[in-house]
Amino acid sequence: MDDEINPPAAGVRLPWQDVPEALRLQIAGFLGGRVVEAVTQTGGFSPAAAVRLRTEHGRRAFVKACGSSPNPDSIAAYRREAAIAASLPADVPAPRLLTSFDTGDWVALVFEDIEGRPPAMPWRDEELRRVLDAVGKLSARLTPSPVETPTFAERHKDAFTGWRRLLEEDTTGLDPWALRHLDALAELESGWAEAAEGDTLVHADLRADNLLLTEDQVYVVDWPWACVGAPWIDILAMLPSVRMQGGPPPQDLFDSPDPAVTAVLAGLTGFFVWNGRQPDPPGLPTVRAFQRAQGVVALEWLRHRTGWS
Repeated sequence: MDDEINPPAAGVRLPWQDVPEALRLQIAGFLGGRVVEAVTQTGGFSPAAAVRLRTEHGRRAFVKACGSSPNPDSIAAYRREAAIAASLPADVPAPRLLTSFDTGDWVALVFEDIEGRPPAMPWRDEELRRVLDAVGKLSARLTPSPVETPTFAERHKDAFTGWRRLLEEDTTGLDPWALRHLDALAELESGWAEAAEGDTLVHADLRADNLLLTEDQVYVVDWPWACVGAPWIDILAMLPSVRMQGGPPPQDLFDSPDPAVTAVLAGLTGFFVWNGRQPDPPGLPTVRAFQRAQGVVALEWLRHRTGWS
């Protein structure tokens, strides 16, 4: 695949040895032995350590550790994830949080180590079917939400405003179809919050790099954005990345006629398009390219759903 068109969902990971020594010793103490192996995992965007650890006694764990620099938003996300992961029911297919550490300037999460792998890229039909089936079952299991958390609208109230922002900004380089329908897209986007209402706990950040496949299970990892909303939100938000990573067009996998789906898709597409036009966030040099690529797919899907010429 051409990384210009299909950028990988990977950022710049922090080496384990760059985590403060005192925090590394705390983690080793919890695990009951000196860490003798630390293998960095590359998927995901946060400027953090993400490592599979093995101690001198053979105990294994997966550890994520993030400091307040270079991106202070990342440490806040890790704190949210610690709270969500600790609250997920035991039968939800997600790695169990064993413990967490918060020094004020650093947060570390210690999970059970899952012997799995991300889906193959480009997507294989059989694995995609497995994942979509698992996401459907997960949605049913998490309805009503077993966790107290903000709604999807509350979580993204300032994010899903891309088309309305573009009404007031320079639109040089904007897709011609989007530019022609910018007023209508902004109006459609304005209804996304009400359209997203529901009582399902949604992951809200599903992509291939947040999935692990074993022989008999699909595990969902990285839950900092979990919130409550419509049961179809995870499928909707995932499908643009599926297409850009070699899967079928979104409408072939999910083509509900519900106008609420179109309104939320408008908000999501505006998010991708607007953010893809912004400078790289601190410590996240790859995320904008990924958002731009998702925006291309989401925009084509939105064009299909609206039927606007």
